[in-house]
Amino acid sequence: MTGHRPTAGIDTSKPHPARMYDWYLGGKDNYPVDEAMGRQMLTLDPRVPVMARVNRAFMHRATRWLAAHGTRQFLDVGTGIPTEPNLHRVAQEIAPDARVVYCDNDPIVLAHAAALLRGTPEGKTEYLQADVRDPDAVLEGAGKVLDFDRPIALSLVALLHFVSDEEGAHDLVRRLLDALPSGSHLVMTHATADFTPEQSRAATEKLRAAGVTLALRSREEFTRFFTGLDLVEPGVEVPHRWHPELGDPVAGQEDGVIPGYGAVARKP
Repeated sequence: MTGHRPTAGIDTSKPHPARMYDWYLGGKDNYPVDEAMGRQMLTLDPRVPVMARVNRAFMHRATRWLAAHGTRQFLDVGTGIPTEPNLHRVAQEIAPDARVVYCDNDPIVLAHAAALLRGTPEGKTEYLQADVRDPDAVLEGAGKVLDFDRPIALSLVALLHFVSDEEGAHDLVRRLLDALPSGSHLVMTHATADFTPEQSRAATEKLRAAGVTLALRSREEFTRFFTGLDLVEPGVEVPHRWHPELGDPVAGQEDGVIPGYGAVARKP
């Protein structure tokens, strides 16, 4: 969207993670401020677009795994700008009756919500504009579509590293999980500084100066999000090594480190 007039309600004075992610993926729904910050990130690590695609591929594989193991309801928080195939496409290929609620806080995602809602006749897809920092609003909106008496997969892909401990990241996840019944799953990926401390420090500072929080967490800190849950094998792993047999390899994913973690876990 670079060069286009901003849509009403969209703040183009500072970069937004969803629009930066879109730029990394080669999309058009971003503004000069997002591209400028994205290019700064590339000077620190030119593999950032590979990381974005790896996260997307992880979401596809996790969704396939969950649908194949009986999950029929999905709550995707921090959806981002639609990029085919979206989560409901992947889920409904396996389970046409799957129900999906997407949730994001960027108005530009709302502008593209129609692309998120083209699902199967047997299933259901809805979009909710809400922020993970307001879990009650997320749960209230999702409850209009999803049956909270049946298992739900909560997807928080490439989201929580934009929520600091001061904002209560772990409490927010716990609030969402507490509302889900036994047999539900938590799906997460998260950026880390474990492998690239210097570049990560510089990236954090640049984003902070632009008004964007980047809370990189260690493997131990990431694993804390799954306290009380049963991790699906292979547990916490670099995202592209989580069930690679389920497909979606990303060009360049083996050429150097992917500084992040991914995992899926079941609520007992």
